Amino acid sequence: MKRILILGAGTAGTMMANKLYKNLNKDLWRITIIDKDEDHYYQPGFLFIPFGIYKPEDVVKPKRKFIPEGVDFRINEAAKIMVESNLVIMQDGSMLPYDVLIIATGTTPAPEETEGLKGDLWYKDIFDFYTYEGATQLAKRLETWQGGNLVINLAETIIKCPVAPLEFTFLADAYFTEKGMRDKVNITYVTPLSGAFTKPKATALLNNLMSDKNIKVVPDFYLQRVDNDRKVLISYDEQEVPFDLLVSIPVNKGDQVVEASHMGDEDGLNFIPTDKHTLQSKNNENIFVIGDATNLPTSKAGSVAHFEAEILLENILSYINGQPLKAKFDGHANCFIETGYGKGTLIDFNYEIEPLPGKFPFAGIGPMGLLKVNRANHLGKLAFRWVYWHMLLTGKKLPVSTNMSMAGKITE
Repeated sequence: MKRILILGAGTAGTMMANKLYKNLNKDLWRITIIDKDEDHYYQPGFLFIPFGIYKPEDVVKPKRKFIPEGVDFRINEAAKIMVESNLVIMQDGSMLPYDVLIIATGTTPAPEETEGLKGDLWYKDIFDFYTYEGATQLAKRLETWQGGNLVINLAETIIKCPVAPLEFTFLADAYFTEKGMRDKVNITYVTPLSGAFTKPKATALLNNLMSDKNIKVVPDFYLQRVDNDRKVLISYDEQEVPFDLLVSIPVNKGDQVVEASHMGDEDGLNFIPTDKHTLQSKNNENIFVIGDATNLPTSKAGSVAHFEAEILLENILSYINGQPLKAKFDGHANCFIETGYGKGTLIDFNYEIEPLPGKFPFAGIGPMGLLKVNRANHLGKLAFRWVYWHMLLTGKKLPVSTNMSMAGKITE
């Protein structure tokens, strides 16, 4: 019997386990999926925990609930991938052979990469919200915080869910307004980008929202270190931004097994060189990469993993049948962006086409509006939690085209 081994039972790995189990000959192929813990986190929900919109228990379910019974699910952690011998050495010393390996190990915030970030003030006046612990600790701090300089800082540009820092900023504006203390809070958004986002049309909309909400943007700020004693961010060119409460989006890095296996790209962030269309490893033909573990030039977001999974299923089936990899991923990503006060906006783009205005997902009908701030987009964001648990993870089809459609979009 041949073996498909999946490293990582997060969003991408779980989707692939479900899709492959439904499509492979079970007499010929055995699927094993490895992860280091039992809990599956709905990571988009971390954003809502600090503001009391979600409770911590709203974003956690057992991983086993979403993995088919016929798939071998093991709690373990990969230590090293031996690509020459098609083996993965586990942390407990055991070895797992594979014929096809899927790497879905994701990315993780690494605050220790920045001097002073994970120092004396960590989880006191410095927080992240990209982790379950960080989001829950920040929720407790916001309940009692009396105001001052709130700084949201991106330490790097390659992060999971690139719009989440913007969403946090807008939700913070609404949160403190509704508490009757917005006049006591100075909100500053500090980013290495030259504006609020990477795409021009979306950046224009988001910059205007920042201005309307009296949020200061400090662009082109490359964080070097955090001075805990003075409570100051310091850039490489010695700019300084003072804070009373810092919400950090730290450097993101790929899994340690990528580094241990010498499979990462040249920038040292442990993301795997991956063909941006076929999702095949550039260095090993029987290894495929999906989700945040890739070095693809698109967002590290759940929507991207979902669209990749459709392509990857086709290409793995082609590969094991000795056929060319014809399915091509176009970099499709779409993201709801919370803007506060029960409203949101939506962007849809790919490798070649930036976010455009229009209707989504159906031309003329919507009901969501692209690059529009409205109630429907906020409700869509909230509804997605149900879709995630009940459809996305289990590999069901969603009414959204895998490759980006121009239907409903308005071009100049």
